[in-house]
Amino acid sequence: MKRKHLISIEELETHEIKETLETAKSFLEISKRPIKKVPTLRGKTVVNLFFEPSTRTMSSFEIAAKRLSADVMNFSSASSSVRKGETLKDTVLNLEAMNTDLLVIRHSASGAAKFLTTFCKSSVVNAGDGTHEHPTQALLDALTVLERKGRLNGMKVVIVGDILHSRVARSDTFLFTKMGSKVVLSGPSSLLPSYFSSLPVKVEYNLDKAVEGADVIIMLRLQLERMVGGFFPTLREYRERYRLTPWRLRATKPDAIVMHPGPINRGIELSSDVADSGRSVILEQVEKGVAVRMAVLSLLLGGAR
Repeated sequence: MKRKHLISIEELETHEIKETLETAKSFLEISKRPIKKVPTLRGKTVVNLFFEPSTRTMSSFEIAAKRLSADVMNFSSASSSVRKGETLKDTVLNLEAMNTDLLVIRHSASGAAKFLTTFCKSSVVNAGDGTHEHPTQALLDALTVLERKGRLNGMKVVIVGDILHSRVARSDTFLFTKMGSKVVLSGPSSLLPSYFSSLPVKVEYNLDKAVEGADVIIMLRLQLERMVGGFFPTLREYRERYRLTPWRLRATKPDAIVMHPGPINRGIELSSDVADSGRSVILEQVEKGVAVRMAVLSLLLGGAR
């Protein structure tokens, strides 16, 4: 990977995706060692700059950086000068004055990560910007499918739920279509506008039809915090139409897997018996996330080379 930043899957070439996944595969073994550390990024400083709540992504980046022997600082806007009116640019410039090497940013504004690249000397990794993209989530989703299925080409991948507000849906769509998968988007019309049909995907509003013959189902959380106004009549109706249940899984391929970027709202987007079943690879996604983020940090900072 010759680029300095990772902002979106849309801008990545297929060979860069393959290289990142291959590098991540090599890092999977490190997490199973008694001593889970390599000196790849010794002396490098990584800052996790999170302006939105996060459990999996922030922890995963922290663990990934520490396993590569980098120094890590976790930034919380709640306890920073942001609360005193400091701008994003001034916050980042002050952190960079401490000679950082890479910034991992999550922000509620779409384009925030790209904005940082216009003035940052450090490398920038997008950990989710508004409703734009979440590239490392798509990479870990792809690695999970690759480890389970052995390939990405020819897979039927169904993404279900709040497509409109989901940065994961966008990144997954770009990645899986680039790698030769057939992507189907499903959800209520209010959360799946017609302009998504301009992408190389199939739009199917009926979930029962969408999951027929599926190899992979990616369920999404309803992002109520991003919704202004009513996007569906009632939560009960949404559950009836778009909750993944064992009955609906019957229409998929026998070895189909169920994924979710988290956090899960049990009983809304999927039932507990699906989330805890042998079809679910949700915790495997979390495990693969550490390896993928190790690969991204290593490739961007030159460690893998």
